[in-house]
Amino acid sequence: MTIDSIPPAEGAAGAEEVHVTKPPLDSRIGKDDPFVFGKRYLTNEEEVFSHNAWDHVEFGEEQVEQAKQMIEKQYENPVAEFDKTLYNTNPAKYWDIFYKHNRENFFKDRKWLQIEFPTIYELTGENYNKPATILEIGCGAGNTFFPVLNQNKNPQLKLFGCDYSKVAVDLIKENENFAPNHEKGIAYSSVWDLSNPNFEIPEDMEPNSCDIVIMVFVFLALHPDQWKHAINNLAKIMKPGGQILFRDYARYDLAQLRFKKGRLLEDNFYIRGDGTRVYFFTEEEMRSIFTEEGPFEEKEAVEDVS
Repeated sequence: MTIDSIPPAEGAAGAEEVHVTKPPLDSRIGKDDPFVFGKRYLTNEEEVFSHNAWDHVEFGEEQVEQAKQMIEKQYENPVAEFDKTLYNTNPAKYWDIFYKHNRENFFKDRKWLQIEFPTIYELTGENYNKPATILEIGCGAGNTFFPVLNQNKNPQLKLFGCDYSKVAVDLIKENENFAPNHEKGIAYSSVWDLSNPNFEIPEDMEPNSCDIVIMVFVFLALHPDQWKHAINNLAKIMKPGGQILFRDYARYDLAQLRFKKGRLLEDNFYIRGDGTRVYFFTEEEMRSIFTEEGPFEEKEAVEDVS
């Protein structure tokens, strides 16, 4: 999840400008090795770019209150009922349009995966050398899929990339780096709806076979009524002991607070200008969706060494 601080009001007392030069990504990769969540503290603002994310960032009561006030204004002008039905009936249509207008060159490869999700690189490392299955849900134009595939050194890897946009899947298959029998493993890509109510799993995939499922800014596109179906489908494809690597927007993110009138679909659920949907979660919601209402267990990644 990502939470951005609300900037102080213009001219606010005590506000100081901090000028920071962002170092090259290559100089930052590996700074979290060994990687331990919960121990990346920002004590010097000039080092803000040392990591892709920081732990224990303070979000005070005043900031929360400011955020609530901004969201209250959004309720004054929600999306019209007719338009709600339009957007919720066929969301894949808007993602198809999105990828027709924004092809692979529009996106940057997610090189930060090595920093945030090192587990991926354990299964794709040359020392692993045993069968492994990784699925990326919401593969889009391949900006996670191809970095994982191209650096893979495990010849027994099966890498799946799925999206409910056919245009996105076509972009994957048209990419020069895609081949079903790739020299660095076996690659698959297919159209699949994570929230389908029929418990269908991706094409060519065996039930309970995934060691890792990657979901980066994916769950946020689902209507809350679809969450249960999505969780059930995840349970059907996950191997016992497998891991879901998850990232989405958090409640009160600046992306939420910046929405203007006519964008609010439901509580914390919005429509973007391109017709795609986005939800803003709390940590408690995610825990409830996956572990209380769903069959998954939370794995603590932070060790208490006090």
